[in-house]
Amino acid sequence: MRPDHVPYNKNMALSERYTDEHAKAGLDHSFPDIETWKNQFPAYEIVIDDPEFTSVCPKTGLPDFGVITLRYMPREQCLELKSYKEYLFSYRNLGIFQENVVNQVLEDVVKSCDPVWAVVKGDFRPRGGISTIVEARWPRPKTE
Repeated sequence: MRPDHVPYNKNMALSERYTDEHAKAGLDHSFPDIETWKNQFPAYEIVIDDPEFTSVCPKTGLPDFGVITLRYMPREQCLELKSYKEYLFSYRNLGIFQENVVNQVLEDVVKSCDPVWAVVKGDFRPRGGISTIVEARWPRPKTE
């Protein structure tokens, strides 16, 4: 390398890295309960999407935009849609990683309605040229 040559990414290594505090940001938030109503039929699938989901990157403070899609098979309870919408609104100004959003939504849906199965997918819009798709499933796979 020439002595007068400065690598294009020289300053990147000097910037603050993501910390454990960034990684768990938002998970201690008090999320609102999702209301339910009594299911009347067996063995069918419900799909709910929020095409205007927003949250905030806990490190940069920049907004994250995406589509959150929930697919589930209700057992005894169904999610009440307005309540679920208000629940998703609680993420709007919350600093939380996209991966944590998807997993937290799944945990709260399961806690609220105990579905037969559920899948939450977050399809987040590009920032800096990179988009992210995160998917979490219930029941969770067994870990060894």
